[in-house]
Amino acid sequence: MSELSLLAVSALLLAALLLLSLLGLALYSGLLSQVSVRSGPPPIRAFTLAYKYKQGPYREAGRLFTEITSIAPTHSSVGIYYDHPKQESEEKLRYIAGSILSEGDEKPSEELVKLFEKFGFKIISFPEVTHAVMASFPFTTFLSLLIAMYRVYPVLNNYIKERKLCAHPCLEIYRGDLIYFMCPLARQGDFYVPELKEADKKQKEEEADDALTDAGADSFSDNSSVTYEVYTESRETSLAKSLTPELSSKDLEDSDKSDKSESVASGSSFEELDLEAHNNGERPGIAKLPSEATKESDQLTDTTKSLDIRRMEEE
Repeated sequence: MSELSLLAVSALLLAALLLLSLLGLALYSGLLSQVSVRSGPPPIRAFTLAYKYKQGPYREAGRLFTEITSIAPTHSSVGIYYDHPKQESEEKLRYIAGSILSEGDEKPSEELVKLFEKFGFKIISFPEVTHAVMASFPFTTFLSLLIAMYRVYPVLNNYIKERKLCAHPCLEIYRGDLIYFMCPLARQGDFYVPELKEADKKQKEEEADDALTDAGADSFSDNSSVTYEVYTESRETSLAKSLTPELSSKDLEDSDKSDKSESVASGSSFEELDLEAHNNGERPGIAKLPSEATKESDQLTDTTKSLDIRRMEEE
């Protein structure tokens, strides 16, 4: 067998060995682990947490967990995620990561509290809840967390959606060789840190300011439309005045009198026409045709002439 053939066989064996190692690592990390979701009492009681609040992509939380484990490697870690990655942009995602200092009635170590505060962490206490939606997943290697993201959350979300539950925010508790996923069904507001509440308050104020600005813009547009109508009318009025000759007050009074007299005369003439038509047995308001009026005037003239001739003969 040639040297090239030996190198090819060695490369294939190494590739197969590498694939088998990766497959074994994935299986050990929980690749085929069963994911079961249930609701009931959570795996943690009331606890005190040293935490940092962050805003940005969730994938950057790993740096914060590295800092936490370097300060207190034997303590359990917690991550609380407040926004849905598919409903918010990465820049707007908000979360905290911290280390559990004490649980239940136990008091946290003052030295540990000062140590975390020295590195910029804040201290907060979360209450115990009686009901929560929960799931667990093996936490044996660094791949466990990546596999859990793709396997646990779809099942957890479907469970909440199918039962129409109000469960938020999502807590990830890293304890021993397990990751606990927990969404409280009660007292959800107690799991929101002051920084988040302040950010929400600021956001609402900005939205209110934007709403006022939009309302102001709408009112301005309404007023501007009214102003535009008035402005249009004023333009028409000024144009009419510019086309009309200037008249004195006396001329205006004379014109008013003449208009009134013409209107009275026209009104009386229409009344006489209606009265004559009514006396002649016709419908009021219907005038005679010009030809009919001419015939009647000719007949009256002939009658008058015949009467005058008769009188002259008698005399």
